[in-house]
Amino acid sequence: MDRSQILARADAWLTADPDPATAAELRRLIDAGDHAELADRFAGALEFGTAGLRGVLGAGPNRMNRAVVRRTTAGLARYLLAKVPDVTTRGVVVGRDGRTLSPEFAADTASVLAAHGIPALFFPEVVPTPVTAFATLRLGAAGAVMVTASHNPPEYNGYKVYWGNGAQIIPPHDQGIAEEIDRVGPACDVPLLAEAEARARGLWRDLGPDLDEAYLAAILELRPHRLAGDLPIVYTAMHGVGGRWVEAALARAGFSALHVVPEQHQPDGAFPTVRFPNPEEPGAMDLSRALADKVGAELVLANDPDADRLAVIVRDERGLLRALTGNEVGVLLGHYLLTQSPAKPKKPLVITSIVSSPQLGVIAHDLGALYDETLTGFKWIANRALARLESEGADFVFGYEEALGYTAGTVARDKDGVGTALVFADLAAWCRARGTTVLGYLEEIQRRHGLFVAAQRNFTFPGAEGAQVIANILRGFRERPPVRIGELAVVAAHDYLRGESRVGSEVRRLDLPPSNVLAYQLEGGSRVTLRPSGTEPKIKYYFDLKQDLAQGEPLADARARAEGRLLAIQEALLALARDRGHP
Repeated sequence: MDRSQILARADAWLTADPDPATAAELRRLIDAGDHAELADRFAGALEFGTAGLRGVLGAGPNRMNRAVVRRTTAGLARYLLAKVPDVTTRGVVVGRDGRTLSPEFAADTASVLAAHGIPALFFPEVVPTPVTAFATLRLGAAGAVMVTASHNPPEYNGYKVYWGNGAQIIPPHDQGIAEEIDRVGPACDVPLLAEAEARARGLWRDLGPDLDEAYLAAILELRPHRLAGDLPIVYTAMHGVGGRWVEAALARAGFSALHVVPEQHQPDGAFPTVRFPNPEEPGAMDLSRALADKVGAELVLANDPDADRLAVIVRDERGLLRALTGNEVGVLLGHYLLTQSPAKPKKPLVITSIVSSPQLGVIAHDLGALYDETLTGFKWIANRALARLESEGADFVFGYEEALGYTAGTVARDKDGVGTALVFADLAAWCRARGTTVLGYLEEIQRRHGLFVAAQRNFTFPGAEGAQVIANILRGFRERPPVRIGELAVVAAHDYLRGESRVGSEVRRLDLPPSNVLAYQLEGGSRVTLRPSGTEPKIKYYFDLKQDLAQGEPLADARARAEGRLLAIQEALLALARDRGHP
């Protein structure tokens, strides 16, 4: 697209922009002749996919703004009217987090839905993502929109869409909605119904405290033991929306020694104490650690800004704080819910992603539970749980992703950092009542089911040239699949793009949607996985190694041995990658 075409698109967008702030921003760029910036904003557009939209705030189709939200909602409304006959009765839930422009985006969403005759079931205050997902099911809504950019930096916002089953949309709905969005005209022509009129016509309905109470009651029922007491806990909301919910849940459960990080407790879209409001980022948990040492906390819990993720820090045998990995939290919660829940379903099912630790699968096998793996993204976990319930009556117990995403039961068909914070607190209190610690319980699991260690290596290759580098690496592995990676032989190769798994000369079909991912199952239960990032110009290598423990062997010794072997596997894989185009 040449300069004249970009300028023409920018002028047309400026004419239709309903937001004076972004219109003024765009006018400044045009007047300044900033063609590089204009090209970035107008040569493409934010792609609507299975996670909806997410992008940097600003003017233009390749940014998050009110024009994009209005056009997107119009496309969503058209699709729902075509596919859901009773959508005008059931309505659509609208929730939002505390980010910049989230109130405006949520209000625009409600106004556009109402103009199409679809009731907007509206959260008047900020709300965690899992509560929006819960409300969709609780109210029997036809779908939901959650305005959030999760744990992205402050300059981002997003628009997440749920179907009436309470799970995020997957194909064919994502493509169908995207096609309808493409048919929507300029933003200034998108019909709107003013809030006052929408309320008067019953097309804008606030969700009240009864919905809040229903969610809290539901997650309080998730705890296997319902233990609490004076276990000292530190919690941070990371400037997000989880604060009052986690406080309420832990108080009602009987936890009497909760200490919140005051500097991060209230929603603040500027995230003043952290550059990246993600508990995994270096430095993000410094305030939590300092408070934990001050009050002698045994457990630290953290949500990300929309409270769909959970991070955990515990004390080790020396009394020092240690952050658990996402896989360790997943293994602990999965084993705890499978073995300790008083409800004993006939067909308990746990699900994780193809890049999370294989240990949950080993645990499920050893305990006689069902196990499944899906592509990365909790939308796949939730929809797979529903599919297996329908096909075989499987009872979903727990699901997780290694990137700090967990859900217990079916309260919310998405990641739930509030509900699982409560369950993990219950787990910690149970460990304390047994005279052990969280890490002591983890050791019990590892001694019975094997010690797994994991690592992830990410490499950034920006621009079109970088995209080609990543494509070349994956093509090289497909053309010359390894037979060994370091000391371990490859016993199975999974190509998720081709949808096939090779075990020797035998080829089996994979029951997953196509995705550009390669995985190599290694002897002894270890695994290596390669995938490009879906949101950044990166290739990611995931390493999982299983290490058996000798009888009576100190766990620290076995872990040190495993970490050494894991490092060797990483170096061996990277050597193979360099031979296949990795710079």
